[in-house]
Amino acid sequence: MPLTIQSLHAWEILDSRGRPTLAVEATLSDGTVATVQVPSGASTGTHEAVELRDGDPRYAGKGTRRAASHVNGEIAAALHGRNAGDQADIDNTLIALDGTPNKSRLGANAILGVSCAVARALSAARRQPLFETLSLGAPRLPVPMINILSGGLHAGANIEFQDFLIIPHGFDSFAEALEATVKIHGVAGQIVRRDGYTLTGVADEGGWGPLLPSNRDALALLTNAINDAGFEPGAQVSIAIDVASSHFYRQGIYELRSERRSLSSAGLAALLTDWTRQFPLVSIEDGLFEDDWPGWRTLTDKLSATTQILGDDFFTTNPARLRRGIEEGCANAVLVKMNQIGTLTETFEVCRIARENGYAAVVSARSGETEDSFLADLATATGAGQIKIGSITRSERLAKYNRLLELESRHGLPWQGRRFLGEILGRRATPSN
Repeated sequence: MPLTIQSLHAWEILDSRGRPTLAVEATLSDGTVATVQVPSGASTGTHEAVELRDGDPRYAGKGTRRAASHVNGEIAAALHGRNAGDQADIDNTLIALDGTPNKSRLGANAILGVSCAVARALSAARRQPLFETLSLGAPRLPVPMINILSGGLHAGANIEFQDFLIIPHGFDSFAEALEATVKIHGVAGQIVRRDGYTLTGVADEGGWGPLLPSNRDALALLTNAINDAGFEPGAQVSIAIDVASSHFYRQGIYELRSERRSLSSAGLAALLTDWTRQFPLVSIEDGLFEDDWPGWRTLTDKLSATTQILGDDFFTTNPARLRRGIEEGCANAVLVKMNQIGTLTETFEVCRIARENGYAAVVSARSGETEDSFLADLATATGAGQIKIGSITRSERLAKYNRLLELESRHGLPWQGRRFLGEILGRRATPSN
């Protein structure tokens, strides 16, 4: 007899920014119980699936009691007795039950919570690690993309670009890469204080939030931190940026006030290209506005032979948008955020499409995270090869890093960091038709 869903229960909890989100518990027919906590984003794209919020005076309208009630009522009734091992059937039932193109009726937060809770319960019932239950074949530990400096919506808009990250790839193990990251993070903080920059505090994802003169200064500071920590920029540790350009795009112009520049799509693409030559910058996320398709094609043509051109708000983990990007030769990598699309099945589909078309995939956390480590197993299970969690401070980030350390120690999963530059870079977006 297959294991079936016996009951579902959801309740409101708080995320790492002190804002409401959901916890969802699934109970299976053999008595196995498992819970997941659903993340929430601050920098959200207009094409994302919709988190259902209450819109009443509680939490300034951000409450999630309505989403919880959908899980406890309509969703629980629809899934009672369903085969817990048929993830696609569960997720497709949830999509059909919601009946909207963006999951706005029941809420993507409610739907994702159920999708993940059932998978975790099945893993527990089978007495196997979660990554094995989720596996798409050939699981491996991901190379981390780790936040060191923050700007944009994550740090009070001190500078326009949202994240300045390192990719520690020139090491023999995930544990060694994380050790190097801790050292670089500390040195970066020392440089900020030494050079007299005001610290606005720790940003949403745990990185430093200094008041820097410009985005370029952040790249220079991060390069110096890598070098001063005793590592070779580019050879051992490279840089990634999340431009999050939709937040400073206005009517066809990109307003970079800290750079004293107003740029067209071509101008911003040229600036980013120049910076890849000056710094060990190998990954650029959301370099252009989420609907600037011609600009994305220009940026991809300029840089995809040497740089990872990563779509977040541009793709929103949406299979249809990713397919269009592939057809039009835009980007060469997709950021994968479960709650942008709302189910595990659709998340897996995006990973498969990326793999089949030579696009890289980066499994990512959100700015509003929880102590749940689900994402570490997901990144490992998909074999995506990269993960973006945040910095190495704050428990909601460390829960994922510590789970990856456990997977490396306990299960001996392969780490392929030294292959990162050869494997990820040099990709080109190739139309499939």
